[in-house]
Amino acid sequence: MSTTSTAALATGTANAAKLFVAALAFTSAYVGFSAYGNASSAARPARSFTLSAREVPVTETMDAPAKAGTLTLSVLAGGGAACARTYVARTVVVNPDPAEPVQYGWKLARWSPATKTWRTYLVAYDGFAGATRNVEWRPGLAGNPGRYRVELSVKGAKTVKSEPFQVSC
Repeated sequence: MSTTSTAALATGTANAAKLFVAALAFTSAYVGFSAYGNASSAARPARSFTLSAREVPVTETMDAPAKAGTLTLSVLAGGGAACARTYVARTVVVNPDPAEPVQYGWKLARWSPATKTWRTYLVAYDGFAGATRNVEWRPGLAGNPGRYRVELSVKGAKTVKSEPFQVSC
């Protein structure tokens, strides 16, 4: 064997040994980090807690059943703060075309003495499919005395308005 081939063989063997050591170091580091990751991701002990509920009595009364074309308005008892109250508006919506869904919108309007017009204060929209449905809306007022009314507009029908009511603190 010549000295050139012996030198090339020794250099190749040395390079192979370096690659083997590097691969071994990488593998051991990978295994070490994997073991560390598994040790730190152990499941935490489960905590148990108890949920409790209390029954709250219904505090509203409905004097008369809702009728189509008429808005029934009532106040929920126990409104909380001095001027915070929740109102309940109810009616029956009759779908002008029962084969199609109907859309309707609630509006709480406030009287503006400056412009002498009813101005929109709160709105809500909904809809259903079918011939008729009892619907209700619960707008809340807090700290804003004035004269209000509830309006219900049904697509394809006339807008229904409640009698005006006064909110005072």
